[in-house]
Amino acid sequence: MAVTLVSCCRHHHQFLSSFEIANQIPRNRMMSSIRCSSPPFNPVVRPELCIRVGTQLIPHPKKAAKGGEDAFFVSSYNGGVIAVADGVSGWAEKDVDPAQFSRELMRKASSLVEDEEVNYDPRILVRKAHAATSSTGSATVIISMLDNDGILKVANVGDCGLRVIRKGHTRFQHALSSEAVSQTYLDATVTSIDTMKGDIIVMGSDGLFDNVFDHEILSTIAKHNDVMETALVSMLAKVLADLAYKHSVDFYFDSPYSIEARTRVSVSSRYYQVHVESVGRGNK
Repeated sequence: MAVTLVSCCRHHHQFLSSFEIANQIPRNRMMSSIRCSSPPFNPVVRPELCIRVGTQLIPHPKKAAKGGEDAFFVSSYNGGVIAVADGVSGWAEKDVDPAQFSRELMRKASSLVEDEEVNYDPRILVRKAHAATSSTGSATVIISMLDNDGILKVANVGDCGLRVIRKGHTRFQHALSSEAVSQTYLDATVTSIDTMKGDIIVMGSDGLFDNVFDHEILSTIAKHNDVMETALVSMLAKVLADLAYKHSVDFYFDSPYSIEARTRVSVSSRYYQVHVESVGRGNK
């Protein structure tokens, strides 16, 4: 499970680089999350809008030994680029390590951020990164790119998710659905969001949103209203990740995923098409 949290502000502040983030991650987690190189660090200093980034990665207990199957990168290019990928676990049944694909996909995406053909377009970046990835496997992925006008462009394939929180309310929510995994890298869902000072962007793999309700995300953020300093943003990302992990190992917790799974079975049963395999996945 990977969680990325972004705080928008209007101060002269350098964008947090992936190198700085790597130094904040325990060595055993860093190899799974930062096994990709971002473009050379060119500080972005803009008085009109800046962002601070905090990240946290907690592997599934059964996948912790190898560092999990999620990967992410953060780039300081332009207004800032943040991406998360989640390797599809089903490949393990074919003796393929799902983490290899997600890590390489993030490495390739990181190296292509400044590519002229990408033209700072997250959909093109997803396509080109996938085309350049040679590892066997697949992954869900979400890439967010902030331009100098404060417009956040988001491309998503699969069930990674994003929330934009403004003044204690969810201003934007990327709809999550397990059926979305059937998307291809050629038809990534693209959305543009106008951000402003004080916005908080929560982005992560389905391990976060499958286990934490939106009202829990809002209440957690509300407890830390002055999420401005980088250290606080990083701490808040950790709090959300820890909450997701706590719920995922609680057998009695009725998670968002569990509720969705029951609803899906109930609806399918009316048409005598019960997709049992999607129910048995359990919390991530």
